[in-house]
Parts: sequence; structure tokens; C-alpha cells
Amino acid sequence: MMNGAAAPEPTEAPAPSPQVPLDWRFSQVFGERGAGEDVQDVDIISAIEFNKLGHHLATGDRGGRVVLFERTDAKDHVSRKDAEKADYSISRHPEFRYKTEFQSHEPEFDYLKSLEIEEKINKIKWCQETNGASFLLSTNDKTIKFWKVQEKKVKKICEMNMNPSNAPANGSPVGSTMCGSSARTPNGGILKPGGLPLLRLPVVVTSQETSLAANCRRVYAHAHDYHINSISNNSDGETFISADDLRINLWNLEISNQSFNIVDVKPTNMEDLTEVITSAEFHPSHCNTLAYSSSKGSIRLVDLRQSALCDTHSKLFEQHEAPGSRSFFTEIIASISDIKFSMDGRHIVSRDYMTLKLWDVNMDSGPVATFQVHEYLRPKLCDLYENDSIFDKFECCQSGDGLRVATGSYSNIFRVFNCGAGGSEVTTLEATRNPTRRQIQNPARPARSLGSLTRVVRRGAENTGIDANGNSYDLSTKLLHLAWHPSENLIACAAANSLYMYYA
Repeated sequence: MMNGAAAPEPTEAPAPSPQVPLDWRFSQVFGERGAGEDVQDVDIISAIEFNKLGHHLATGDRGGRVVLFERTDAKDHVSRKDAEKADYSISRHPEFRYKTEFQSHEPEFDYLKSLEIEEKINKIKWCQETNGASFLLSTNDKTIKFWKVQEKKVKKICEMNMNPSNAPANGSPVGSTMCGSSARTPNGGILKPGGLPLLRLPVVVTSQETSLAANCRRVYAHAHDYHINSISNNSDGETFISADDLRINLWNLEISNQSFNIVDVKPTNMEDLTEVITSAEFHPSHCNTLAYSSSKGSIRLVDLRQSALCDTHSKLFEQHEAPGSRSFFTEIIASISDIKFSMDGRHIVSRDYMTLKLWDVNMDSGPVATFQVHEYLRPKLCDLYENDSIFDKFECCQSGDGLRVATGSYSNIFRVFNCGAGGSEVTTLEATRNPTRRQIQNPARPARSLGSLTRVVRRGAENTGIDANGNSYDLSTKLLHLAWHPSENLIACAAANSLYMYYA
């Protein structure tokens, strides 16, 4: 150094502190079935979605209904002094209440193709709120609908007799002129005093009661030959995409009779078809970027600025199998059933049949983390294939801070994995009022001997076995759908017709 002072010793950057495991607790349940109560197929929940702020939650079911819930706890609306006094962070937990429901889709029949179109809701997406009204998109296999849900004050109409004694209170007839004890009408006639009691005028009174009205603003139809598996809003607030097995279409929210095909993987000869699109989602902040997954386990990042038809991808994310490890089931279990961007758009979380993977959008050499969901089922892939369980499509979600990911499994359980620095936390919870919480350091333990699963399912009986921890599991109860609150550690998940919520 020029001044003769000793140079400071280089200091190492402090190691990231490991994340403290979350203590998950039961919050509430809607539609819980009683012991021995049969669940109707139309009541089974098929879609869950929080809105951008997390104040509202929407669910769709196989009967074509959309049910809305709204946040009721006052945590975000009280003053700081009141919050400290009441200690909301400890004594309060997130609470939602039933708001309204409406029939979004009806069963249809395509006479040209002799094909029944189910009313089941495949996906729900919230749009930007305007003037206190909520907007959302819902879709079944073929048709997308744009809904406006608005709260209106109830107006009551009261009829009152007019007579000279209360004329100042009721007012005079429109266009009439009061003259002494008689009134002159617009055509010059005179109303005698005895005739006034016969006149009844409505008085409109606005009451304190409110009602919720759901109106279908637009219908986006006749654009998909195959089943729609995804819809996703763009960050520009004006457009959205819809994806089926072979095509992705771009829509303008204001135009329902025209869409643009931006991705087409349909081969000239369908016998050459090797993979299909399984899920698609827009980047949360870049309106020109979207990602879609395939049945071969790959994720493609697409830039809409490159060309009108995005046949070429800007990035490809895939993990190659080790040589000699391929089997008949390799491609089946590699099929990605769901992808989600993180809130900051830096990562993509994907779910295939056996694992949950975390990808860095700036690193296409492979996933940055792989989480085993139910590795103990690997020895039973043959039985899972015969009873079609291997084709179950599990969804995934990520916390708003990007530190944890979650996905469902069988026996109505879901697992939360820590993907933060130095975290090895794996929490398993069951969708019940009293969830059993287990911290599993190595979820990929060797599987024990499992009984045959196939024939009992085909007879419609309970399909149970034993997992790696010695606990029984049931393939007929599966937790496919779940969603993470955008800013809090709150997870909503669907077990058949019941909606369970947990917080930490």
C-alpha cells in the first residue's frame, strides 16, 4: 500500500443459513365428506387457482362449476398498533369464506365427430381486476370462457299511493302541475282530488344487501381439435394462450372469434407423431416469452419475437437417461404433467410421474435440483401401467419466495420440498384435519415388497399397499391439484370433493 498500511485479509462470504423447517398446520376445509359418504363424480375438484394478490381462490369441478372463496381475516387491513396488540402473527391464521359459485360449462355433444364433450373444468386463471370486479378464464376440453364476477347492491321497488296529504313526500306525477286541490296533466287534463289515490308510483330504494352476479363476457371456441390442457395469462393483461396436445394458440381477451396458432407440433403424417404438448405457461413478467413441456420430458422456451410460428425454441431443457437404464416405462414416467414459473421468472418447476424438478432458465444443461416424490412405487411400474395409475397427472406449485416447492401423491398426501440454500427438508402431510407431519431426510429409500395392485383396482375395490416407511397407501385416493398462496406459506389442495388449506 502507498501509505504503508497493511492490506486487509480477504474474508470469506458467510455461508447461507439453512432454512428453518416450517411447522404446517391445518387451517380449514370446505366440502368435507362424512364417514361412509359417497362422493359424486361431478363434485370432484379438478382445478385450483389463487388470484394475483391471494385475496381470492377459485376451484373448478368435474360438474362444470366454478366456486369462489374470499379472504376474510383482517390481517392486511388493521393498523400496525392493533396488529401488535392482537398479535395477529401468532393468534390469527388465514381464513377464507365461500363467496359464490356459478355453472361455467355444460356437457355438449359434437355431432360432426360423434364425440361427447365433458363439462369438467380443466384449468382456471384469474385476470386483472377492474373497478372492483373480478375476471377469470375457465376451460373444459374444447371451450374457454371469460367471466366477470361483480358485487351489486340490491335495489328494492316499493309502490306507494299518491294523495294530496303526502304529495310533498311522494312528489307529483311527471309533467303535472299542482293547482290547488287538483293537478293538471301534460295534455291539459285535470286530475280531480279523488283520482289521486288511484295512482301508484314505484319508489326505488337501495338496500344494504348485496348480490354477486357472474356474467359470461366472451366464449373462445372452435380453435382446438384436441383436448385443452393449459391456459395462461400474459403479463401484458391483453392476451392469453391455450394449449392442446399438438398446438398452442394466442388469443386477445377482447376478440373471441379469432386466434393465432403460434406453436404447431403436428406432423404431416400422424404415424410419425412422437411427442405431444402437456402443459404451457407464459413468463410472469416477459410478455414475449413462454414455456411448454412435452410427453418426452423436455421443456422448451419460446420467444414470440423470433417468428409468427414458433417452431424453433430459444432454449431446450431436458435430462437424458443414463445409458443402459432405459425400459418400457422410461418415456411414460418422463412425461411432464405440469410446469410453473417462479414468481421472479428465474426458475421453472416441473412434475413428471416420479419426480419434481427445478430448472434454472439460464442453465439448460440439466435441472438444478431433483426431488423424489414416491420412489417406493418404482418396482411396481408394471402394475401401475396396467391399472392406468401411471398416467395420473399431478400438478406442482412453488412458494412466492421461491424457497419451497410442493406436489401431491397417493393416499391424499402432498410433499413440500426445501429448494433453498442448504435445505434438505421434506415434509409429508395428509389432506385431513389432523395431518401427520414427517421430516424425511432421504425420500428415495429402498422400497419394500408391495402386494399386487392391479386386479383389485379393476374390480373397483380399495387399492392399497405399503410405502417405504411402512405406512399403507391407496392408489384410488390421489391428490392431483394444489396451489400455493402468492405471498404467504398457505397451500390449498383438493382431495376428491374436499378443499383443504394449510398454513405455516
